[in-house]
Amino acid sequence: MSLRSIFSGFTIYYVMVCAFPLHAQLWSADNGDGTYKNPILYADYSDPDVIRVKDDYFMVASSFTCQPGIPVLHSKDLVNWTIINYVYDRLPLQRYEKPQHGQGSWAPSIRFHNNKYYVYFCTPEDGLFVGISNSPWEKWELTRVLAVEKWEDPCPFWDDDGQAYLVRGAVGAGPCYIHKMSPDGKKILDNGTMVYQDINRQPVLEGFKFMNKRHGYYYIAAPAGGVQTGWQSVLRSKNIYGPYEDKVVLNQGTTKTNGPHQGGFVDDQSGNWWFMHFQDKDAYGRIVHLQPVTWVDGWPMPGKDFDGDGIYEPLESYSKPNVGKQYPIQIPQTTDEFNSTKIGLQWQWHSAPGKSWYGFSNQQLRLFTIGAPSDGGSLFFTGNLLLQKVMSPEFTATTRMKVSFKLAGERAGITMMGNTYSTLVMEKRVSGNFIVAYEARRENRRYLEPVKVFEQEFKGDEIYLQVKLKSDQTCTYAFGNDGKNFTSIPATFKVEKGIWIGAKVGIYALSANINAVETNYAEFDWFRVE
Repeated sequence: MSLRSIFSGFTIYYVMVCAFPLHAQLWSADNGDGTYKNPILYADYSDPDVIRVKDDYFMVASSFTCQPGIPVLHSKDLVNWTIINYVYDRLPLQRYEKPQHGQGSWAPSIRFHNNKYYVYFCTPEDGLFVGISNSPWEKWELTRVLAVEKWEDPCPFWDDDGQAYLVRGAVGAGPCYIHKMSPDGKKILDNGTMVYQDINRQPVLEGFKFMNKRHGYYYIAAPAGGVQTGWQSVLRSKNIYGPYEDKVVLNQGTTKTNGPHQGGFVDDQSGNWWFMHFQDKDAYGRIVHLQPVTWVDGWPMPGKDFDGDGIYEPLESYSKPNVGKQYPIQIPQTTDEFNSTKIGLQWQWHSAPGKSWYGFSNQQLRLFTIGAPSDGGSLFFTGNLLLQKVMSPEFTATTRMKVSFKLAGERAGITMMGNTYSTLVMEKRVSGNFIVAYEARRENRRYLEPVKVFEQEFKGDEIYLQVKLKSDQTCTYAFGNDGKNFTSIPATFKVEKGIWIGAKVGIYALSANINAVETNYAEFDWFRVE
């Protein structure tokens, strides 16, 4: 495909792309023989929650500063997933027009009630939000239910008499509270009642999820113990306001899976129960596991009790859920050919997207050289980074790019982004174009300026850029002019997660001139992950 530059406008839309034909070598949990292996998603779908509506499963996850926010994924068998939508295009608050590391949407819950889908979430400083839709594939109506600080991890429940409730925690992993809500789920009706707190038995209690009422019991799933080393607990009571008894139902035990907790319980069409939870995997973020659930003495126990201590532990593999038929192997989208005027669902910006950031030009994605908000063009403060989740222990991402730069300091390229980031760019200087590699890091809560690691003059304005992620959580970069022969950068870069999110890979364009008025651009022909 040739690179062309006829501008065709820009609008924020998203498109679903069939995943598996181009990504067979990426991580897939489906073994193809009726079994699966964990994790089912080797990607940062942190704080997952899941529901089943008839024969369809839907999952949501946290997004934090990344937008569009709260991805909605779909599956027919709980193992094979694709992205179908987002709950919101942008958070309706001005401060999210810039990166807000660690802020944004935390631990959403998804429920289906009266033929409508509800997704609740909190931001730690802005309040409680709900997204409502008639269909997960269609647009979600986003409403701020309550402007309040220090709430987290909300989940709704409609009781048999129609009364609506909301369970939630407090930032810092504090007590469990229950509020009454209006039947439409859009208004909190009281100040809430604290129904459980025991910092000795269940420290760092958070991620509350109402489960289905069962045999007269109200159940609340609640992880505890912290992200990297925590466990999954469940609370139950015959009265919604308690008192609640608690039980640890899942921990690492003798297995290799650290911190198996925080997620959602769901039943399948055969009446069997499952638990989707995360595991903190350093640079990869909080990746998603699936455990079969056995009900023991009225408690849901995920996994298997390997060591006989009465607490279950995660399995590495198991038979797929019995949903009546076999479905194709799929994974969430990665590669994007940019053959549409819509950005693929795999992409998120690092803040609320600006209308002037991008456009399309004859099946090319055009990114404009927006002025950098900090000296030296640090990516830590740059919202117009177009990034996607790391989706496999190892992969190679390659893009073909053509630049149309006029001003010194304009640059565009590929990056691996986290608390440490690295990037390989084409950079305009007075004397011509150069290939430059930069690295920067966050240290002791300070964002250090990028350091130049490599530079070389480059003749021309078309280039192939490539980054390779290795299983030791490092990456390397290379460039070339024909897509076949690449010159490697003589450096290896550390890959780290960001604040509450895993490392991300993607592309961008910017100007290192803070007050840049003129915006030029780079055109990306495609972005391929394999």
